[in-house]
Amino acid sequence: MGRVNANALEVRNLVKSYSNKPAVRDVSFSADFGAITAVLGPNGAGKTTTIECCEGLRDPDGGSIKILGKNPRVASSQIRSRIGVMLQDGGLPMAVPAGNVLRHVGRLYADAGRRREKQLIATLDLAGHLRTPVRRLSGGNRQRLALACALIGEPEVLFLDEPTAGMDPHARVAVHDLITEVKNRGTAIILTTHLLDEAEALADQVILMAEGKIAVRGTVEEITAGERDGIDILFGRPTTRKELASGLARGLELSGTSQTSGRAWQITPVPTPSELAQFMAHLASIDLEVHELKPKTDLTSLFLRLAGGSDTGANK
Repeated sequence: MGRVNANALEVRNLVKSYSNKPAVRDVSFSADFGAITAVLGPNGAGKTTTIECCEGLRDPDGGSIKILGKNPRVASSQIRSRIGVMLQDGGLPMAVPAGNVLRHVGRLYADAGRRREKQLIATLDLAGHLRTPVRRLSGGNRQRLALACALIGEPEVLFLDEPTAGMDPHARVAVHDLITEVKNRGTAIILTTHLLDEAEALADQVILMAEGKIAVRGTVEEITAGERDGIDILFGRPTTRKELASGLARGLELSGTSQTSGRAWQITPVPTPSELAQFMAHLASIDLEVHELKPKTDLTSLFLRLAGGSDTGANK
């Protein structure tokens, strides 16, 4: 990859208004290669306008945007070929069979497109839908096709808008794995999603917007530090409530415990250090191995608290 600068995307003092109503107010942030930056916010927070300006789809009223070192509105075809964009509303030709759409986009990228086409069809389970016109695809399958089109050129910078909307849980896991794989190859990914668990699972950096401004930024752990209300425990093997009961009785409330999978549990509220020490000693005494122990974060609580009443404005 012929990288121009240290940051894949740099946004400085971005301003945008519609009919003299501010939609984005002095927004600045950057996105790094090999990392996922999630831009979140309620409807009307200004995130869509911000991302569209970054993609070169809208002209900002003030500030500057550099993507791969260039202004996206006037970037050359060589720069644009290194950027992938997945729009939530598709932008796909509705009457054309899905396979033809993907093949056409792949040809725009020559060798890279041909190399990735078969792999993406298999990974995103599109083989059975290639002859189906786009308009007849389910919402989830249309999203998979849009994602394949965004990825087929092996972009250095990738914009993903609601990448798993309409997908079943199995498909979401596959897409999350694919997104993580792409990130690990060094691609900068800018993600927008209303699925906060998706942002928690994927994002290296979170930009949370409200009323056209950045309300908070940082890693999930950093920005939810004040929202923690329990601990998550992952065991080395499936564990029953009965196995935990005697240990929980030693200072931790059984009523505040819930099982999230065969091996994972959540305990609320946050135990004191002495309570946790007693509990861990008990687990060791019954040979119950703990693979992971971490504070339970709550991005949803933070999102709702910061969003407040900002879901009613003119911002986009």
